[in-house]
Amino acid sequence: MRRRGSDLGVWSMGLRCRFRVCAVAAVAALVAALTPSPARGIEPTIEELKARVSSAGIGDRPHLCVQIAQRQLAEADKDFTAAEIEKAQAPLVDVVAYSELARDYAIQSHKYEKQTEIAVRGMTRKLTDVLHTLPHDDQAPLQDAINRLQRVRDDLLAAMFKKGGK
Repeated sequence: MRRRGSDLGVWSMGLRCRFRVCAVAAVAALVAALTPSPARGIEPTIEELKARVSSAGIGDRPHLCVQIAQRQLAEADKDFTAAEIEKAQAPLVDVVAYSELARDYAIQSHKYEKQTEIAVRGMTRKLTDVLHTLPHDDQAPLQDAINRLQRVRDDLLAAMFKKGGK
């Protein structure tokens, strides 16, 4: 059966409408799939990350150590901001210790060196900003942590850019 011209226009408009509905549905499904749900969005605790470090492969350890150090930095920053200097010492010690572990694992595995250096640089800047907000009497432990993080960066840069060529 042959369609007349006016029927063809109605038929093609119906196809366009169906196509738009399908496109909108596909976009909605994609957004729903990419949006983190509460069950998937739960991040592991610091203690869980610490437990995973020992069981992870050598190449995955630098990333885990950096995550721990960054989380502990956020905790220390909250404590320093709340003027709880003594409470901030434990997370600050973890920031330095896990940054040093990240450096050691990155250099040992030759993986994640650049990302570790970038993360440690960011943590050093954050601690330097916090340092400038503290009274002089409370700056010593923070300055020591900054100096140790600078050493971590120097070691990573030295490992990445060895003198003498290949």
